[in-house]
Parts: sequence; C-alpha cells; structure tokens
Amino acid sequence: MAAGHSLDPARWPAGLEELLSRVAGRFGRVEPRRRAKAFVLGLLADLPRKNCWTIAEHAGDPSPDGMQHLLGRAVWDQDGVRDDLRAYIVEHLGDPEAVLVIDETGDLKKGTGTVGVQRQYTGTAGRVENAQVAVYLVYATHAGHAVIDRELYLPRAWTDDPDRLRAVGVPEHVGFATKPALAAQMIGRALDAGVPAGWVAGDEVYGADPGLRATLEACGVGYVLAVACDHPVVAGGDTYRADAVLRRVPASAWQCVSAGKGAKGHRHYDWAFIRLDHDDLDRAGRVGQRWLMVRRNRKTVSWPGTAAGCPVPCRLPCWSGWQAGAGPSRSDFRPARAWSAWTSTRSAAGAPGIGGSPWRCSPTPSWWSPP
Repeated sequence: MAAGHSLDPARWPAGLEELLSRVAGRFGRVEPRRRAKAFVLGLLADLPRKNCWTIAEHAGDPSPDGMQHLLGRAVWDQDGVRDDLRAYIVEHLGDPEAVLVIDETGDLKKGTGTVGVQRQYTGTAGRVENAQVAVYLVYATHAGHAVIDRELYLPRAWTDDPDRLRAVGVPEHVGFATKPALAAQMIGRALDAGVPAGWVAGDEVYGADPGLRATLEACGVGYVLAVACDHPVVAGGDTYRADAVLRRVPASAWQCVSAGKGAKGHRHYDWAFIRLDHDDLDRAGRVGQRWLMVRRNRKTVSWPGTAAGCPVPCRLPCWSGWQAGAGPSRSDFRPARAWSAWTSTRSAAGAPGIGGSPWRCSPTPSWWSPP
C-alpha cells in the first residue's frame, strides 16, 4: 500500500482496488481473482487468528475449501503477481538510496506434510521447532517499507527425497539452495527489474556467506551485513578477527548515532567505521571500499590491552560493509543510515522476523505459493 494510503485508512479500499486491478490479468478465471481479493481483505482484518478457516468466515464462506483451493490448487501466475506488486511499490516508494533487507521467518507447524517443514531454528519461536522457513526481501525507504519477494527454504532432507517433493508438487527443477543463495536470487531479480536501491542489509546468516558478498560487489550495490566477532577480516595485508581490530580504534573514532526509535525513544549507540583496505576496483571497474562497522553500548567496561580512555564493551556487534565510490567517514554516515533502516523495518508491525506473517495458513501440503 502506498505511503499516503497507510496514513489515511479511509483511502485503503481505493488503494487496494487499484492494486488488485493491476494483478487481475494474472488470474485466468474470475473466481480465483475474487477469492484472492477476499483473502487479502481477511489478512488486513482484525482477526484474532488468521488461517483459511477464519479468513473464509470473514469472507462469508461456509467452509475454508475455497481459500484452500486458491492457495493449493488454483492456477494463477504467482510470480507475475509478485512482479506487479514490486512495480507498484517502486512507483510509490522508489528511492535510489533504498535498502533491500533480507531476512527469514518461520511458521510453526505440526506434522510432516507441509512442504519444507522440519525441526529447524526459527526466529519466530527463538529456538529449534518444527517449522516451515522462508526468506523474504523487503524494500525499505524513509517513506515506508514493503515485502517485494519471497523464496521458500527447502532443507536437504526434502531436496534429497524426490518422491517427497513430487508428492507435494514441488517443480522438478527446484533443488537445494542455502538461505544466502535464495537471497542472492531475489536481489538479482529486483536489480534486473530496475528496482532502485543503494544498499543491502542482512543478519549474520547472510554476512557469513562470502558468495553473497561477492555477488553484491559485482552488482555494484553497497551492503551492511552482520558478521560474527571471530569473522576474519583483512586489514593492512594481515588477517585478524573482527573483534581484534577494535584494539586499534582510537577513542576519537567513535560517534553516537541512533539505530532508530524503540519503545522508549531513540536507541543511541556508539559506532565506529574501520577502513579495511585501500580503494580497489570491482569486476565492473568501479572503485569500492571495504570496511568494518562496530556498535557498542554506551555503558562500557574496560578491555585489557586497550588504550586509556578507550573502553570496550563485552559484546560488540560487527557488520562487514562495502560501498562503491567514496568510503564512509565522519561526514558520510550512509552505512549507518542503511543499518538504521533495517532495524526500523524489523521493529515495524508485521515485518519478517517479528511475527504476524500473512502466510501463516498452509492448509494443504502443496508447493509453497503465497499470493
């Protein structure tokens, strides 16, 4: 929904009609098109639980059969709907400094029939649970944010079992892909479609993958990706742990910047940029710089071996970054703004990883295809 519509609830029906008219041609029959509209209205409604039963009741249907048919068996161009939605979002929120946020979320399940389900870690529960996990791509700007793509994560227990895949209708060409590989696919689709974006942000699942970082640098898009404290970084020709590099940071390098508003106001932290190498050329001949960004709580403790007046906290979240062109400096804090956009997006209601996912109902064990 466009930013203006989100501020004025009275304009939501008109905005929804505009959006649905764009995707109408992706449905070959009028019945699934009408059902899709009723399904979306159910997702937007204030229902205590959102599944095919409650959404069907909200739509006035006597049973959930129609909604289940829409999600599991009806023929319609799901990827075409995704492309139309992405174009609509870019028209209303497009910004060359936008952030493409990658994150996964899980839907807790019972049983083994739902495609992709197994016992695995999911942030929805904060622990290992029987769940179906998907990777989402969010387009975030100062004007608003919205999901523009999705890919279901299929564990090897599924992709190594062709009979199981066939039983739930997974296409034959679909094989195993890591979560960073799925993220790279979605980012590539967005950039190939001309989606304006200056940054990609993600957590440690994606920051630990060197292939994803190489892909982003080849595309010329900057990134801010979380890494572990023991992540190896190259500085001055030598390799260090990320947290060991902090011993060389002078007190004057830290600057206080908000990571976005929380429940009690702005979340202020001290941040430092650590330049890791000199300008070098990416594959397209563009000049780029790599750096490490570190955040510390303002309440710190001394770390043995550090210079006087330069306290270091026990826990140091680190992010690996790359930026085409001029590198970050005290007057150019765009990487911090990129990270702030991500944290603000994660704290928004219904954002991936926070719960409230609209894809909670998977009533049939069919190939994952949310509208």
